[in-house]
Amino acid sequence: MKKKVVLVQDNKDILEIMDQVLDDEGFEVTSSLTTEPIEKIDEIEPDVVVIDDHIKGTKKGSKIIKELKSNPETEDISAILTSTSNELPQIAEESKADDFIQKPFDIEHMVDVVKKNAE
Repeated sequence: MKKKVVLVQDNKDILEIMDQVLDDEGFEVTSSLTTEPIEKIDEIEPDVVVIDDHIKGTKKGSKIIKELKSNPETEDISAILTSTSNELPQIAEESKADDFIQKPFDIEHMVDVVKKNAE
């Protein structure tokens, strides 16, 4: 069975590249420029959520991860935060993210981080 990834990014080009690469790697990807898939997380039942800190909407990605990690129903879903911020390691730790991907990123590194967290 394919591992499921919810992918939320702020940049359409990056979203499409990540979606295509993860799809090629055998993941079932639900991608969006909005937080809509997060609102349907109980229907999607992803293994991993990859979310950018600067997504469109009122909440930052780090806040969404913090909310997922403090809800008993979603706390076991692996959450990966992406950002260009130099403070990403600290932001990821504070939001209880399982991992982070610094932008700009190497495609192989991104795949490795997602695979590692989908186990």
